[in-house]
Amino acid sequence: MRLSAELTAERFLPARLGAVARPFARKFDAILLGEDEKARAGRVALVTFCVRLAAAALAYVSQILLARWMGSFEYGVFTFVWVTMIILGNLAGLGFHTAIIRFAPQYQEEADVARLRGVLRLGQWVSFLLPLLVGALGMVLVWAMRGALDAYWILPFLVAFASVPFLGLGDFHQGLARSQGWGLLSMVPVYLVRPFLIVAGTGLALWMGMDAVALTAVGAAVFATIITTAIQQIILPRRVLKDVTDPVPRYEPRLWFGVALPIFLVEGFFALLTNADVLMVGIVLRPEDVAVYFATVKTIVLVHFVYFAVKAAVAQRYARLASRDSDPAELALFARETVTWTFWPSLLMSAVVLAIGPFLLSLFGENFENGYPLLFILLAGVCCRAAVGPAESLLSMTGHQNICAALYAAVLAINISLNIILLPPLGLWGAAVATAIAIATEAALLAFIVHRRFGFWMVVNSLPNIRQFMRGNIA
Repeated sequence: MRLSAELTAERFLPARLGAVARPFARKFDAILLGEDEKARAGRVALVTFCVRLAAAALAYVSQILLARWMGSFEYGVFTFVWVTMIILGNLAGLGFHTAIIRFAPQYQEEADVARLRGVLRLGQWVSFLLPLLVGALGMVLVWAMRGALDAYWILPFLVAFASVPFLGLGDFHQGLARSQGWGLLSMVPVYLVRPFLIVAGTGLALWMGMDAVALTAVGAAVFATIITTAIQQIILPRRVLKDVTDPVPRYEPRLWFGVALPIFLVEGFFALLTNADVLMVGIVLRPEDVAVYFATVKTIVLVHFVYFAVKAAVAQRYARLASRDSDPAELALFARETVTWTFWPSLLMSAVVLAIGPFLLSLFGENFENGYPLLFILLAGVCCRAAVGPAESLLSMTGHQNICAALYAAVLAINISLNIILLPPLGLWGAAVATAIAIATEAALLAFIVHRRFGFWMVVNSLPNIRQFMRGNIA
């Protein structure tokens, strides 16, 4: 006999409370116990959500420890350098880490083993060699500009650039795991293992007598990235190809690059849009300001991880629904459900973060609670994005990468322009306002484009939808 949340609610809850809980329990049972594709996608979303929750908590604790160990100045240097590396690693793979989510399920559906082997092999090489070139060029550029840069930037940047090829390959492995619906394998190495190794490595270095400076943390981050990427390389490609016997891969680089490059633009503009405020603060203001702002942004990640968890879980199903020419109504229904999965948990988490925000920021050290007022502005932007769900993932997975890239280019331009205008007179307030306006603009444009392309509004419904959900009538 299998456990059932609905039966548990009926047996152990009072009648009135049980009646309220039963529709939610029924939905929960459908996700946990169902065998159809929708149930599997729901389980991936649930697993991803739980892993991202644990990862957000671990990352937050690790950032608190790093900030307390190094102080606001050195912590600000480390965060600016490491955020830059993560962006470069993500961009240098030219979009293959997301394109694989589209092609791997398609070739598996078609039993096209030769192309599957080809796209895996080419994707791995592109995702490592191009970031390797970017990292080498970055080292050369920093060394050539060492006379113009403040001394505290030079060594951390030179060491950090060694991580770029491993970050790029790690992103490809994460996309490969997402393409198979392997929630744990896609999330655990990047969001649990790597942050743990960074803080553990830094703590070990300090225990051994090394200085509590940004360079120490950067070195730990480089080694943590190499280790996690090696683990992914050992496990993932072999598991995907375990039943494949055809030794001859077939390559179609024109097709794959033709899809990956627009996705690269989408993902690139999105990555820059997500981190433009931190980068602009690092360029315009002092490392201490970077530290306060980054601590505030990391606090918001406790909310934002809901959006990324749902996005990671549903992208491969968007691709499958589109590739097999299913009923458009099925895609529309699933897209609206993903909005519900995204918005309401995000709204709830926002309320929780605002309630305990001063305490959370005070954990980082002295003066970090100065970032608390910024939470109200930034969380408003996060909720705007959550209100349209993973709309950009729907567009990317269904062949609308170009319009998505143009949208993000426009929003990024708005964000950078507003930061340039508002940062000097308003400081951190200017960065927060610029980011919130850019995110709200992005959400509105995504909803409009999805409506024009697919004929339905991918926007959260309000109270009527809640009442319908309570009655258990949502399909």
